[in-house]
Amino acid sequence: MRASTERRFRGTSDVALVGRQVYYEQLNFWLNPIAALFTIGFSVVFLILLASSTGNSHSSTLGGLRVVQYYVPGFIAYGLMATCFSMLTTSLVVRREMGLLKRLRLSPLPTSALLTAVTANAVIISAVQVLLLLLIGRYGYHVAFPHNTGALVVALVVGAASFTALGIATSTLIPNQEAAGPVVSIIFFVLLFLSGLWYPIDPHSGLAKFAAWFPIRHLIEAVYAPFDTRPGVSGWAWHDILVMAIWGALASVVAVRNWSWAPHRSGGGGGGRRWRLSGRATSRS
Repeated sequence: MRASTERRFRGTSDVALVGRQVYYEQLNFWLNPIAALFTIGFSVVFLILLASSTGNSHSSTLGGLRVVQYYVPGFIAYGLMATCFSMLTTSLVVRREMGLLKRLRLSPLPTSALLTAVTANAVIISAVQVLLLLLIGRYGYHVAFPHNTGALVVALVVGAASFTALGIATSTLIPNQEAAGPVVSIIFFVLLFLSGLWYPIDPHSGLAKFAAWFPIRHLIEAVYAPFDTRPGVSGWAWHDILVMAIWGALASVVAVRNWSWAPHRSGGGGGGRRWRLSGRATSRS
């Protein structure tokens, strides 16, 4: 007979549990005002600095559009990635290495409810940033709202799912919490620079072709497409959405195969019991 901690998610009967756990995740986030301010404020500060300095210039790469028309969707994509990938990855590694994930695993909260709540928390924080950046762009820099709202919503949903999966998968590959910040920062900001967040890059350039191998470039392009007001340009960046979905699917496989509830260095030296998503002990020192 299985313990109650190992039962599967039972649909609507566990929705209340998910909602309560989301509430606690949100409470934990907002009761740390400095962390909340930096998480949400980074994208806002970057947008204001760049838009105020070079935002009114026109770019030939963008077909003569103002650069701020590119920065607003660019930093919307950045805010989503920073939360669903960077923040989530670091948080999961810290929780795992402190033993918090293992404790929650032994609580009555179902595994699926916990993971759903953690993911929903990241999505809610991302949504706050998206709304804030849209309002700053519209009323601070006269950037029109996207001409195709449906395309923007699809790009954001697929992007959030993909980068959440990438965040969870990356957390399983980081050995300890001391390495989490440096590893995530180096990967994230190097790829942001190469993907054209800070400035528009020619889509036919070698840099753009290299960046196209990674999902960051595709999220920026997919979010920018509904803001592109040039005649005859579609708001649907289907190729970019598909590439993000493929990355998300591959990351999900890595996350499931490598997930561990116990610290990687439990017992002080990498031994200890390792728990997979199935709840079975897979190794013991």
